[in-house]
Amino acid sequence: MKNRIGGLFIIILSLFVWIPLIMILSSTLMPIDEIKQNFGSVLLDTQGYAKWTLIPKYISLKPFVEILFDSPEFFVMFWNSVKLVIPIILGQLIIAVPMAWGLANFNHRFKKIIFFIYMLLMVMPFQVTMVSNYLILDKLHILNTRLSIILPAIFSTFPVFILYQFFKEIPKEIIDAGEIDGANNFQIFIYIAIPMGRSGIISILILGFLEYWNLIEQPLAFLKDSSLFPLSLYISRISTENIGISTVSAFIMLLPSLLVFFYGQTYLEDGIKASGMKE
Repeated sequence: MKNRIGGLFIIILSLFVWIPLIMILSSTLMPIDEIKQNFGSVLLDTQGYAKWTLIPKYISLKPFVEILFDSPEFFVMFWNSVKLVIPIILGQLIIAVPMAWGLANFNHRFKKIIFFIYMLLMVMPFQVTMVSNYLILDKLHILNTRLSIILPAIFSTFPVFILYQFFKEIPKEIIDAGEIDGANNFQIFIYIAIPMGRSGIISILILGFLEYWNLIEQPLAFLKDSSLFPLSLYISRISTENIGISTVSAFIMLLPSLLVFFYGQTYLEDGIKASGMKE
């Protein structure tokens, strides 16, 4: 009985989570007049109350046509996001994996200090480090370039923290067995650490994609040229008169995140569990 009540409670909570997604999906098929009628009191400061209908009165694909055929800026910003996210997650893979393995597997005098610095940087919000990042990027003469977003993100400390927890869980006996068989440190890293830390590696790729696909503050702080703006800034540039385009663009932007989430949901859960572990 308790399990049934608990399951019913979880289902009800999940419905609240899905409501915004269902609203976005249904609003993409609504005519603009119906969207204004439903949400005009919020978006257009008209009289009355906001309401939402699950099924549109009639289906309109006009916003999709405008986005896909009459909005070249949308595709430019979409590819800008791709050009930012892919180098960032690949760069994090190259930097974070060996760094986490070194912290987890090798004992040296400054290990705890380095790990403490990593944790300190991880809990600092972007607003705290924004000025220092800006000054450094300015000295490097890479402000207003994609590199100003990519370079700081590559050295993010959060992937190191996640992978550190995974690598710490690798049994010492397996590593000792590899050393007895004549494997050197590099071979142990390639043939033992990476395969056994596969779940953690995939989880940081998924978490990285979800974070950097929705970047807002960094592009606003470090980019001045609007032709370099990612897709996350496209919706904020749409006026309330183009509400239909706004809902469709939000839906299209949401699709890659949903696909990545559903594909790697199991690995993402492992990453969340690892982030709650203590050394």
